[in-house]
Amino acid sequence: MKHILIAGAHSYIGTSLERYLLEYNASQGRELYRVDTISQRDPVWESFDFGGYDAVFQASGIAHVDTGTVTREQQALYYQVNCDLAVATARKAREAGVGLFLYPSSIIVYGDRAIGARGHVNGKESSRLPSGVITPETPVGNPHFYGNSKIRAEEELFRLAGSAGSKDFSAEKSRGEEGFQIAVLRLPMVYGKGSKGNYPLLAKLADRMPFFPDVQNQRSMIYIENLCEFIRQRIEEGRGGLYFPQNAEYTATSRMVREIAAAHGKRIRLLKGLNPLVALASRMPGRIGAMANKAFGSLVYDRGMSGDMERYCLYDLRESIQRAER
Repeated sequence: MKHILIAGAHSYIGTSLERYLLEYNASQGRELYRVDTISQRDPVWESFDFGGYDAVFQASGIAHVDTGTVTREQQALYYQVNCDLAVATARKAREAGVGLFLYPSSIIVYGDRAIGARGHVNGKESSRLPSGVITPETPVGNPHFYGNSKIRAEEELFRLAGSAGSKDFSAEKSRGEEGFQIAVLRLPMVYGKGSKGNYPLLAKLADRMPFFPDVQNQRSMIYIENLCEFIRQRIEEGRGGLYFPQNAEYTATSRMVREIAAAHGKRIRLLKGLNPLVALASRMPGRIGAMANKAFGSLVYDRGMSGDMERYCLYDLRESIQRAER
């Protein structure tokens, strides 16, 4: 039996992982995973005994928000929670003899380096809609505080595990002198029932709009249960490393909206005639342009970076949407 500690109560991925592991126990008819959760909202967690755990999952974190609405004090909090708190938790786990520490990072660590100067809208070149493919050679680098807080956390964790840096980080080099290992998961957009961020917005659009642009973009995403199965396998193997989990198929925003509508018995028409409006919106300065590029641009991990996706991708896009919307 594996004993798991989730550091950070009430987080979306953390609560989803706890539920998934307990349901996995039930499906197997025996207790394969024992899961405990602690809150890190106050310093009381520092007195918690980490001894006896096989793995610690760092669920505490502050998600990305519109950078234009965040004060300097709030930016500092991102570094305190996404970096300093994560490193302190990992250090405590190592000192207690925990074998594996799992840290959810983000695709946003690549920033603008992953995005090319040109994108495509239904085969026609657009100078505005971003398009990028992340490969093992793509360097990290993000000047904004959210992405930078994740980069700093990765660097500190790499050092804690005995690795020189992210470019040279591997499963073999994630093992410290005491056998302590760190698994860093650079996650794309995570979606599922109860998720926050872009997915609920797309769900609202699918419910209210009879039409939607037919932009054929591609995004790496991962459904929450696929992610939880990926994490379960990492816990079972007990191996650290740098990981890039994603769904087995890239996702077009238009198809996701169509599948959400279909899950509720509705039909939404995808119109290529609306695509010029998307291109126009992408050229606008400020929030509107940023939102259009984020929603309809393309950004994917090269599939070769994500391992054997058939092992952990339990549900395809249609099945995952149906489960998220039921």
